[in-house]
Amino acid sequence: LMQTSEMLRKICVRNLVRKYCRGLTAERKVQLQQKVVTSAVFSGKKEGYLESLSQPFLDTRLKENDLNPKVLQLIRGENIKYVTPVIKYDRNGFKARERLLVLTQSSAYVVEMAKIKQKIEYSTLKGISTSNLSDGIVVIHVPEDKQQKGDVILQCEHIFETVTKLCILANKQSLVKVVKGSLRFRVGSGKEGTMVFAAGPEPQVFKDKTGQLTVV
Repeated sequence: LMQTSEMLRKICVRNLVRKYCRGLTAERKVQLQQKVVTSAVFSGKKEGYLESLSQPFLDTRLKENDLNPKVLQLIRGENIKYVTPVIKYDRNGFKARERLLVLTQSSAYVVEMAKIKQKIEYSTLKGISTSNLSDGIVVIHVPEDKQQKGDVILQCEHIFETVTKLCILANKQSLVKVVKGSLRFRVGSGKEGTMVFAAGPEPQVFKDKTGQLTVV
């Protein structure tokens, strides 16, 4: 009798799951698929993850029409998937600059108005790093070659959304690292820099006396 009851329970649950899945819209399925990746990357690792669960991801933060026509011409032929405003920090002096991050089907672009400042093909992507704290910093690690100026340091308002979109498009989920304390990034020409993460009363990003980029 117990075996029969357990079998009936499993059949009932299976039918309920099937009914739920069939009732999902295409948009809802995409949301769930993305949130599964976000969970795998950030759950139990980064502050703010639990609060992000109830916030649906947008398809994009800016539309293709918001991009400068010259930029659209330069990346013509590539299917634009996601665009978001970001703050980019220079690799040397760490000056903050307003930029756009444009993700296509094959590459990530850091864009300044009508200029493409850096292009990173997903096939060459070496890693994606964030901290375990509640900051929005993400470092995109690139190969050491003449085509790349060095790793890209960005600050994103919607960090979970942006990193999830990037690692799904690049198919590089396994390369995302959530670090504690500090991380190393490549400046260029064989040089490296250090970024330090710390908790504090108010968020700030600055170059400290030792020349390190400090994220509070």
